Amino acid sequence: MAPNPRILIVTAAFGEGHNSAARNLALALNAAGAITQVSDPCLLGIPRLTAIVNRGYRYVTTNFPRLWAKIYRSTDRCDFNQKRSPVLRMVESAMANLIAEFQPDAIVSTYPLYPYFISRILEASGKKTPVFIVVTDSIEINAAWLRARCGHWLVTDPATRETMIRAGLPSEKIVDTGFPVHPDFSKLTPVASTDSIDPFRILYFPTAKLPFVRRHSRALLDTSPAVHLTIILGRNVRSLYSRAYEIKKAYPGRVRLIGWTRRVPQFLNSHHLVVGKAGGATVHEAIAARCPMLIHHLVPGQEEGNLRLLEIIGGGHLAETPEALSRSITDLLADHAAGWRTMKSALASHGRNSGAIAASGFILKEIAEPSAANGD
Repeated sequence: MAPNPRILIVTAAFGEGHNSAARNLALALNAAGAITQVSDPCLLGIPRLTAIVNRGYRYVTTNFPRLWAKIYRSTDRCDFNQKRSPVLRMVESAMANLIAEFQPDAIVSTYPLYPYFISRILEASGKKTPVFIVVTDSIEINAAWLRARCGHWLVTDPATRETMIRAGLPSEKIVDTGFPVHPDFSKLTPVASTDSIDPFRILYFPTAKLPFVRRHSRALLDTSPAVHLTIILGRNVRSLYSRAYEIKKAYPGRVRLIGWTRRVPQFLNSHHLVVGKAGGATVHEAIAARCPMLIHHLVPGQEEGNLRLLEIIGGGHLAETPEALSRSITDLLADHAAGWRTMKSALASHGRNSGAIAASGFILKEIAEPSAANGD
């Protein structure tokens, strides 16, 4: 292997989990001496259509999650080894150009469709470049992840690994590295389970659905005067700010508003609880920060496995309505916050806060050895 191996990481904008995993893995690989390039072949090959589809994806998953679940489950029946529409051929051509220009020593995909393109491209070129698939879903694994050819699948947890083995994949090719969270998580100190929880700091990630930022916030703040709320508005800052500011004025000294931020690892490690949707990145970041989580929005099918993982660990559960959120906070804070402290201990026992570092180490070790292969 070259002293500074070249690693191409391909991702897609359809869901923040893919991009988050790609960016974080690149950070860890760069720190280990690799040269990386993170690219989105969809954005390169069909930029306008990708932007339109991405907006549609966000709208449907936020407002019509059951409709998206039907679309998502329908892809289980698609054989992408054979499916080559004109649109997908444009994406595949962009992928071929990336590989030809960057000349990678290994390719990592955080999106399930790309390995099908990569296999055809490498077969046509005669190259034996190692391919790794980073599976960003947990437990409920779409068949698109499973049918591709690669050297190894890197997965988020032992339960997901067992699911994929039961689906027929060879156990030696499935590696539990943990979700590639930002390397900073491995250096940060979470709130201790012995904390006085006064105030009880809740980190809230609202969706773009306008009425809910006020309803959820009131439900959380009205539960106890000990609750202090940090609202991360993110890309929804323009649409949600006025409603969030109403909450800030109504509960003086107890609400903090944050727009888009790169400091999510620091916020999660300094808060007692996170309330958000069941996306792969958010759930695994909460796990990494040992921060118990309540799920207020779940996309059936795609995100059910993330919720299931939280439940298996004992680190969180579903609370989709304001009433359910209020009940959950009351239960967590009862008896000197015994419920919250139990969740903290369960997350600490699970111990996944360095997934990007673990994945980086595994990839570099594999490509340094002659036995690394493309997985035919």
